[in-house]
Amino acid sequence: VDPTTRQERIIMSDPFVALLMLGLFIVFIFFGFPIAFTMMAMGMGFGFYAYFTPDQLIWDNRILYLFTQNTFSVMNNDVLISIPLFLFMGYIIERANILDRLFLSLQVGLRGVPGSMAVAALVTCTLFATATGIVGAVVALMGLIALPAMLKAGYDEKLAAGVITAGGTLGILIPPSILLIVYAATASVSVVKMYAAAIIPGFTLAFLYLLYIIVRATLNPSLCPKPKDVYDYSVWESIVMVLKAFVPLAVLIMSVLGSILFGLATPSEAAAMGVLGGIILAIVYRAFTWERLRESVYLTARTSAMVCFLFVGSATFASVFGYLGGEHLVKDFMLALDLSPLQFLLLSQFLIFILGWPLEWSEIIIIFVPIFLPLLPLYGIDPIMFGILIAVNLQTAFLAPPMAMSAYYLKGVAPKSLQLNTIFSGCMPFVYIILFTLAMTYVFPAMVTYLPDQFFNQSVEMERDPNDESVVNPDFFKTN
Repeated sequence: VDPTTRQERIIMSDPFVALLMLGLFIVFIFFGFPIAFTMMAMGMGFGFYAYFTPDQLIWDNRILYLFTQNTFSVMNNDVLISIPLFLFMGYIIERANILDRLFLSLQVGLRGVPGSMAVAALVTCTLFATATGIVGAVVALMGLIALPAMLKAGYDEKLAAGVITAGGTLGILIPPSILLIVYAATASVSVVKMYAAAIIPGFTLAFLYLLYIIVRATLNPSLCPKPKDVYDYSVWESIVMVLKAFVPLAVLIMSVLGSILFGLATPSEAAAMGVLGGIILAIVYRAFTWERLRESVYLTARTSAMVCFLFVGSATFASVFGYLGGEHLVKDFMLALDLSPLQFLLLSQFLIFILGWPLEWSEIIIIFVPIFLPLLPLYGIDPIMFGILIAVNLQTAFLAPPMAMSAYYLKGVAPKSLQLNTIFSGCMPFVYIILFTLAMTYVFPAMVTYLPDQFFNQSVEMERDPNDESVVNPDFFKTN
């Protein structure tokens, strides 16, 4: 180490060391190293350099204390308590074997609607994705249940594949979304406000999907032939099927979400009640067994541990990166570009879209979104609006080739005759719908702001210290 003063060393070289740190991390990602542990290793390794002082024992380096403190802070974060609870609720419902009942009941109940089987598949995907929030599980299960039924009925392969892949991704936007909880913890914003802000964009996107299916089925009925077996049920039988399969799950989800939005329960409390409701639902459907409970607990623990390790690694990495001057370098670079707020949003959303190909949403939210968050006050952008735009945007990454993960999830369970290029082609119309919804959110910001304003009348400025530099302008889209 150059025996200069610490101040001189920062000015001379530390920002470039921070860039080296970031560059090596990206290289290791593409080599396939575990991301959470790579971040920990990079943070610890460069932290020994950043916090080095002469004549200090190696085990007295402050990076060790920083790593310990970050680990404790993450594990002690109250916001994250709801993540394992919502995951557990989703896994319990997933293993309750209600998906096939739900799909069949919706087919029968919607048999008079054009493209009824595709509409039933999309509604089932939306409801199940909302309950679980796990994209891969929803797409895989619906690929096993709905896709063969649609192909057997003579449905167009592209349309059938697109419906399942698009519907399965809605869970990352529609509450109670795990993504929104993770973003809220990362951006230090209210989970409840994030949920309220996501409702209109989420259900608008689902409605546009339904509208697209119905219009295509009306214009070209050969794409969606009506299955004959659904007419074997009487009107009374179809009503009973819907009441048994659709209503209980819908009531459970609406109860959880409503209790949060109306202030009757915190997200953690509502998630705990959702777990109880999911267990009761599994018992009622006679699908509750010790083996399924054990599997649900294991999968919940594994996924929760992954999220927590990502938070620990990200916190350590970001602390060292910021201490070395990396954040100031990024900030100065963005300011030098002299972007308008809209240009900054377009650039940041494009970068997040590209990152969505090789990375999971959790890694993007925890690792890369914090790079943009300090820049939001400079452009007067509300972090809640920014988070909803990311949630909508990331769905395009799940559907857009060549790295559309939903397409690969479906291909893994689809018949061998269904080619990957066919699935990609089926995804593209829904990608265009997502981009249209994203544009609508830009043009009509009330889609995001209306419900938070109705449920929570206090503005962001009233909740924060006026001298706090992190104060943002929630009315950015109204004034710019």
